[in-house]
Amino acid sequence: MNLNERRILIVTSFGHFMCHFNMMVFPALIIPLTAYYHLNFSHVVRLSFLMYLFYGISALPWGIITDKLGAKKLLATFFFGTGVCSLLAAFSIKSTLDFSFFLAGIGIFSGIYHPAGIGMVSKGVRQIGKGLGINGVAGNLGFAFAPLITGFINWKWGPKVAYLFLGIFNLMGCALLFFLEVAEPEREMGAKKSNGEEMLKAFLILCVAMILGGIAFRGLTVTLPSLFELRNPALLKTLANMVGFLQSHNVSATLLTSLVFLIGIFGLYLGGIIADHADLRWGYIVFNGLTFFGALGMAFFTDIPLIAVSIFYAFFLMGLQPIENTLIARYTPDRLRHSGYGVKFVLKFGVGALAVQLIGWIKMDWSIQAVFILMAFVSVLVVATILVLIVVTRPIKAHP
Repeated sequence: MNLNERRILIVTSFGHFMCHFNMMVFPALIIPLTAYYHLNFSHVVRLSFLMYLFYGISALPWGIITDKLGAKKLLATFFFGTGVCSLLAAFSIKSTLDFSFFLAGIGIFSGIYHPAGIGMVSKGVRQIGKGLGINGVAGNLGFAFAPLITGFINWKWGPKVAYLFLGIFNLMGCALLFFLEVAEPEREMGAKKSNGEEMLKAFLILCVAMILGGIAFRGLTVTLPSLFELRNPALLKTLANMVGFLQSHNVSATLLTSLVFLIGIFGLYLGGIIADHADLRWGYIVFNGLTFFGALGMAFFTDIPLIAVSIFYAFFLMGLQPIENTLIARYTPDRLRHSGYGVKFVLKFGVGALAVQLIGWIKMDWSIQAVFILMAFVSVLVVATILVLIVVTRPIKAHP
């Protein structure tokens, strides 16, 4: 990689880390906030609905704006906006209405990252799969460290300080952009040999797969810390007896969540390799198909077996992301690359925000295990959709 490619990956990787860190702070605080507000699980989960909704639906307008103004300006807006909203959320946490409002602001500004950052990598890094894999690893680190850091801060100082920390952490991105000179990509990577009709068909089919994938993705990230806290009684008791600060089951559950997402990094690395060397469509279907077994296991297992199947599920659910993002790069026109990613993340995260409401209803009427029976069914639907993609398109690699 040349100097500018490395700088692109440094800035976008920090942005990806912070984007997912932003979204994982709230799930790590759900159980503590039920005690703080004296509300039940379902009511607290719904405080985040607008955050996850706006995080997704804002991606398309942000993508269109990025195509016109460039990724650098939008990334600066992302860091500044999320930083300020996080600080305001901290100072308004006593009011559920105000807190929910500023959570929504975090979601709106976090929605900038994927169309701007992922689009910048796909346009400015020659080895798209490798670049997206590295970028994906950074995002997964955000998933991994957010529950761990948030759980520890909450244990020591409470949820207000967790959001104060989040605000300062986001604003560091502005400093990174200021001191590190990054040139907007001038060349367009991922030249395509597909005709326009095939590209349109493929993109529309991918839209269906990404809607379903968004439900699975949000279902995992929102429920995993709570699932571990509720379904691991023996394991959490053992950890509490072994390590003093793990007397808090919330800290133990967030630590286990971090472990799951850290191991998921290897899935992203594998997905990036496959994206550069294999038929993207078959890599996509294999990774999605394997998530079925993980989701089903999470519905029935507890304690150490639950941790094992959660790692398996997250490995392939995260690992398919570089493959999916490379498919988007191959099936969108260069001049609309950021908008193409905007469409993707509207569908994946905006429609996927419905999972927040579904989780609340399913948990209230049945159980948290039933959430993962739904996730297994979603995996089956995704595989069926990709089979349609394979039928209507020709074999495709990142670098044909």
